[in-house]
Amino acid sequence: MSELTGILLINIGSPDSTAVSDVRTYLREFLSDPRVVDIHPLARWCLLNLIILPTRPKKSAAAYAQIWQPEGSPLVLNTQAQQMGLANALGQDFVVEIGMRYGSPSIAQGLERLQAQGCHRIVVLPLFPQYSSAANGSAAEEVMRHVQNSWNLPPIEILGDFFDHPLFIDALAQHIRPQLSDFNPDLLLFSYHGLPERHVEKSDHPDIHCDRQGPCPAVGKHNRFCYRAQCYQTSRLLGEALQLTEQDYAVSFQSRLGRTPWIKPYTDVLLEEIAAQGVKRLAVTSPSFAADCLETLEEIQIRLQEQWHEAGGEAFLFIPCLNDHPRFVETMAALVTDSATPAVPEGTTSPVRALG
Repeated sequence: MSELTGILLINIGSPDSTAVSDVRTYLREFLSDPRVVDIHPLARWCLLNLIILPTRPKKSAAAYAQIWQPEGSPLVLNTQAQQMGLANALGQDFVVEIGMRYGSPSIAQGLERLQAQGCHRIVVLPLFPQYSSAANGSAAEEVMRHVQNSWNLPPIEILGDFFDHPLFIDALAQHIRPQLSDFNPDLLLFSYHGLPERHVEKSDHPDIHCDRQGPCPAVGKHNRFCYRAQCYQTSRLLGEALQLTEQDYAVSFQSRLGRTPWIKPYTDVLLEEIAAQGVKRLAVTSPSFAADCLETLEEIQIRLQEQWHEAGGEAFLFIPCLNDHPRFVETMAALVTDSATPAVPEGTTSPVRALG
């Protein structure tokens, strides 16, 4: 009997339903994470319990209701499709499970299922292409928190970001290219998940002096963990793969929350500027998400499209995430099976790394 390798796919998570109580439970877990809301514990408790939880669950539940599928959460369903695709691609010597950082199925449940099936090795793949402490770091920390209490512990490898991996870029290009050809946009907007500026500042190297106003330089040793720089690197590589000029696409950051400064440019603000410049046909995609979720389906496909038309735009194309696109399934398979470091463009960093 051959030894089994276990694969744990990690995504951010979802409420169990659109009920306000379930959304409140999810938000409480999510926003209690000190890597997400990185302020003093007492201030975080007050912010969460006195300001956010009394009002936001109802609003968020209404947003989830607009995208919810009869079978459940789109994020969970899309991740399950990725799980099935990867299991089929890897074959019988591999077992693939899902672990959501918040909500269910949890990371602990996923790891327990892999260990119960007798896996002799476990590879953890957080499905966050660009590194952030709030996503990749939190997922890795939760894995380590769970396994530190296990008596019998198989070798575990936690994979790093893959923002510049050639297969990831090629998967995005193969997915996006035919849709651009059919739609013929005036501009393609890469809208990434946003982060508070202080999250990026915490990743800054002492030799980095960046105002974070214009495009970031290529990723190197001094900005290795800069989320914003990785987003711009993904955009440049994808623009090259799609044979776009710098005038053919733009980069922005969505989903800001609260009054604290977030990384710029903001997607909703940039949208107004683009419309004022005379752009009429806009295509939008979100390369920081591997699977469609609330932030793509409700925030981009619904709300941003409404804003675009109100601003005078004529046509809007939402390009879904990779989800279980065959080329992305190949990418995931390569990430978890390749022992050799893949070649990457000069000036970039290794796309697959072990953390922790």
